Amino acid sequence: MKTKHAFWDSSALVPLCCNQPASQPLRRLWRQMGRVVAWWGTPVEIRSAFSRLARDGEITDKEYRAALARLAALRTGWRELMPGDKVRDLAETLPDAYGIRAMDAMQLAAGLIWCFEKPSGRLFVCGDIKLREAAEKAGFTVIP
Repeated sequence: MKTKHAFWDSSALVPLCCNQPASQPLRRLWRQMGRVVAWWGTPVEIRSAFSRLARDGEITDKEYRAALARLAALRTGWRELMPGDKVRDLAETLPDAYGIRAMDAMQLAAGLIWCFEKPSGRLFVCGDIKLREAAEKAGFTVIP
């Protein structure tokens, strides 16, 4: 049975598409969740990760194509938060507040906009340590 919606960062979505150490636990979590909520820029980050993995020889051409297909399938079912002034304006404040980089600030801002800046009790799925810490400080329940 599906539980609730959660905001998924690209660092948690890449292992759903490529075989990595975190893949199995994240796939179990994804099956338990309701619809994925993701930021508009997430597919760009994910494609960048796929390209890096392929360049570094961590995935084969066949695995790269399979990852692209999995991403396309995932995107058909997720809710995508669009860019806008509100996301950008909030993201501008987050590097100073939490010591995170620009793209992480955009992810966190999108997550905060999704929950109307009331993150208490909201799930944020993330594999990146600094972004996890920032999301927790902002008030999200961060998993895994």
